[in-house]
Amino acid sequence: MERPVAAAGGDVSLHNFSARLWEQLVHFHVMRLTDSLFLWVGATPHLRNLAVAMCTRYDSIPLSTALLGDTSDTMSTGLAQRLARKTSKQVFVSYNLPNTSSSFELLVENRIKEEMQAFPEKF
Repeated sequence: MERPVAAAGGDVSLHNFSARLWEQLVHFHVMRLTDSLFLWVGATPHLRNLAVAMCTRYDSIPLSTALLGDTSDTMSTGLAQRLARKTSKQVFVSYNLPNTSSSFELLVENRIKEEMQAFPEKF
C-alpha cells in the first residue's frame, strides 16, 4: 500500500506496514514530507495523542513536546526524539497502543528500525 503523492514544492511519500507483535496486529503509517516525518502507530484507527521532536544546534538531545493527548504518556515524545536524532528531521509521532509494557514498546521501536533499514527512502 505504498504510493507516492506529489505536492507543491516537494514530494510526499506514504508507506504503510504491519507486524504481529505479542499476538497483537500493529499497523504503522509513515508520511515522509520534504523536511519532516509523520509516524502513526496503532491497532485501531484513532489519533489519541501526537508529539513532535526536532534537533537543534543548542543541544544534542532533540526538543520534544506533546501536541495532543495525555502529556504523562511519554512514549510518543520519546519515540519522536529518538527518530529525530536518527533522521535529523522534524518528527511527528502518534503512538496509539494500549500495551504500556516497556518490552512491547521496544518491539515496536525495533520493528520501525527494521523498516527504516529496509526502506530508507520512505523515511
